[in-house]
Order: sequence, then structure tokens, then C-alpha cells
Amino acid sequence: MNPASLRSPPHSLLASLCLGIAFANLVRLPTLVALASALAVVLGASSWRAVGTIACLLALAGWWWGSARLDRLDHSALRAEVGRAERARVVVTAAPRRGRFDLKMPIRVRRFGLLALDEPAELELPLGRAPPRGAVLEVRAEAKLPRGRSHGFDERTWLRRHGIHVVLAGDSWRVVGHRHGLGRLGDRLHNWLGGSVAGGLHGERRGVLLGVVLGDEQGLSERLRKDFRASGLYHLLAVSGQNVALVAAGALMLAWLLGIPRWLGQLGALASIGGYVLAVGPQPSVVRAGVAGALGSLAWLTARPTDRWYFLLLGALALLAWNPYVLFDAGFQLSFAAVVAIFTLAPRLEERLEGYPLPPMLREVIAISTACGLATAPILWFQFHAIPLLAVPANAAAAPVVVPLLGLAMSAAALHPVAPTVSAVLAQADGLCAAYLAACAKVFGRLPLAQIRSGWAVAALALLVGGTWAYACRDGRVEARLPDRRYRPPEGEPGRAQAP
Repeated sequence: MNPASLRSPPHSLLASLCLGIAFANLVRLPTLVALASALAVVLGASSWRAVGTIACLLALAGWWWGSARLDRLDHSALRAEVGRAERARVVVTAAPRRGRFDLKMPIRVRRFGLLALDEPAELELPLGRAPPRGAVLEVRAEAKLPRGRSHGFDERTWLRRHGIHVVLAGDSWRVVGHRHGLGRLGDRLHNWLGGSVAGGLHGERRGVLLGVVLGDEQGLSERLRKDFRASGLYHLLAVSGQNVALVAAGALMLAWLLGIPRWLGQLGALASIGGYVLAVGPQPSVVRAGVAGALGSLAWLTARPTDRWYFLLLGALALLAWNPYVLFDAGFQLSFAAVVAIFTLAPRLEERLEGYPLPPMLREVIAISTACGLATAPILWFQFHAIPLLAVPANAAAAPVVVPLLGLAMSAAALHPVAPTVSAVLAQADGLCAAYLAACAKVFGRLPLAQIRSGWAVAALALLVGGTWAYACRDGRVEARLPDRRYRPPEGEPGRAQAP
């Protein structure tokens, strides 16, 4: 195998590894079969190209790793305790979700009765005061299986894909401590960011700010969440690359203002990105954006070129390697589909809009919103059976305040330790941006036909979009084939200015 033959970029190798891990969701690969398959590939490598051989080996390695991870995620020591009620010690790992009848929160069970373990589960508590994120609880609870399919949602399958096989139904609880390590650091950063970016705000404005900055929707009413979904603005409540880019840019700007060398500023950007990801939590969109942002800073520090496709594949690899079931997660699918659409489809749409009397910023917003809408519509229908129709005008209306909202939030957080009064003023000003976003969601989300839920309507929409796209492509080809009728002088005759 000649190293000189490795001339193609590493994208295909990374993609092979990702595909191998993803394929484990269909078929599990035993270790002995993986070793035998790898040996067969190596023995037959003499007739293959080097890149093809390495790609096959990486696909097999990913397939084996994905199978091992899925076997680990499917293992549960708590399942044998179903039907029993015991005192348990658990750690709350994320903010509780408030439902109509109870509180639900992801936990890690440290002890159940006399059984010591370390396993993820879901805790259900009666409505009322919710325990804080990161708290260690003593709770009396009964272990039970999650609910099956009901009203189109299969809770048991959804939880299993997060490594959760048992639900603890508790009645009384008390806080006995807080977790340690990186989890404790993430909890402190989360509380600090929440208190500084929304200091002095209450109600809807505070809920929208925490949703946009931290991905925390608990402060939003169910009605407002529905408005964000129906209007096509729900993606603003999921932390994305724009948030991470502003965090890194803020660190670099601070370094420039203080006269710190650029390389130290990039290290500060790396630390800021890591802290922000810890504060938000391991959501697919923020992990993908965090990986891309961190690799961008590392590329600058090591004087290497940046490659957005390579960064995207590395983000997918990190998520799939930790939990191959994330392939079925709506957040994972929507995040990566939207980014691919921004890379591929949005520039073409923006070119098509160049002849229209639109400001460049509005043209970019329309192109990105349209591209993301087309790419994510099938996923939204498959996952939620609803497609927003007014996402493009809603995003165009909301776009002017998104960056100022994030900028004011990050500024308020940075100034809070040294100038809390100025931070509170910035938070109040940011509340106006949050109120405007909520108003956009309400106006567009409550219009007639804001979203469609009928299969016939989806089919008609698909035909309309397909026909429009085909006509646009045909129009472009016809325009490209039109002869140039401008005057061209014969050979040897000097050119003359002529009207076309």
C-alpha cells in the first residue's frame, strides 16, 4: 500500500466511518465476524486502491464500534427492578420538562434500594416545585416501564434510543447534594448565563431569551411553543452554529480590545466554546456547532486550512460514536439537513435572487430560509406530521433582531461579574428583542394555513415545489442556449461600437 496514493481528501474516509457506525442500527456486527471481515479486506487489498482499502476497514471498524455501543446502551440493570418501590439516589442531569400532569426529567440512578449502579433513567414527579439541574436527590419511587405508542408517539422507543429503559415514578424527594466534575461546572455556567442574560426579566421575554441563548424552553407557555413551531421559527430555540460563532467572536473581540495576542485569543475562544457547550448541554445542534467552532480555532492555531465539510463530518462522527441511535433523533436530522442545505442549495438560490430589487441581507435570509425549509420539510413531516408554510416571511421578519439579541445577551453575560448594573440594562434592552421575536411567532404562527397537517396538502405542496423548481431549471437552460445576437465584425475588420 503506497502512501503516495492517498491523494483524495479525507472526507470519504470520515464518511465511511460514519456510515459504518450508522449501519449498526440495522445489523449488529459481532467481534469475530468483524475481525474475519477485516482480514479478508487486507488479504484482498492488493487489487484495490489504498483509499478504498482504508475506507472499507474504517467502515468495518465503525460498524463494530456502533454495534458495541448499541449493546451497551441496550443493557439495563434497572429493568429487573420493574414493579418495585424503593428509596433511590439520583442525579438530575437536565432541566425538568413540565407537562400537563407531571414533571419529567432525565436522571442518572446511583442507587435503587440496595442496588448500586450508574444508569440513565427518567424521573416523574407530581406537578409543583421542580428540583434544580445537577441536584442529587433522595426520592422514593417505583420502577416501571415507559409507555408504549400512544397518539402517534412511542415513548418507550424514544427513551430507549437515549439509553433509558426504566421510568421512576416518585412522590416525595429532597435535595441531598450536587454532582461534581464537568457536570457541576456545566451547571454553574448554565445558572450564571441564565441569571446574567435575563437578569430582571420575567414571563415571556425571559422565556424567549433563555430559549434562544440556552435552548431552555421551560419558561415558554405551550401556546407560544406552538406558535414558534407553526411559524417556522422554532429553530431559534435550538442552540446552533450562530450562537457558537458569536461566543467565539466575542472572545476574540475581547482579546483584541485588551491587546492580547491573537493566539491567546484563539485559546480563549476554545475555552469559551467548551464552556458554552457545557452550559447548554449535549444537544446535537450545539455539539455539531461546538466541534466546528473548536476545529476552526485549532486550524488557525496550527496554520491549517479550514474545510467546512470536514468539520461537519467530524461533528457527525462525534455524535454517532457516542450514541448511534442519535441517527433517529429529530434534532440531529434537522440540524445536519439544514447545514447541508446552507452549503449546497442556499448559494444557488441567492444567485437566482440577484436580479430582484432586494437588499443583500434580505436576499441571503430568503435564500437560507428557503433552502432550509425545503431540506427539512420531509423530516418535519415524518417526525411531527406538520410543515410550516410561512417560514420564509417569518424568518425574514425575525432576522433583524436575532444577531442583536445574541450579541446583547453575550455582552450582558460578559459584563455581569464586573458591572452588574450595565449588564441589567443590556438585559432589559435584550428583552425588547425577545418580545419582537415572540410577536413574530404569534403573528405568523396564528395566520390561517400557517402550517399543514394533511397528507393531501403535503402532496400538493410537493408537486408545486417540484414544478416550480423544474421550470426554474428549464428557464435557466433556455437562457443559457439563447444565441448571442450582438454584432461581431468579420475577421480582419476592426471592431465598431454597435447597438446590440
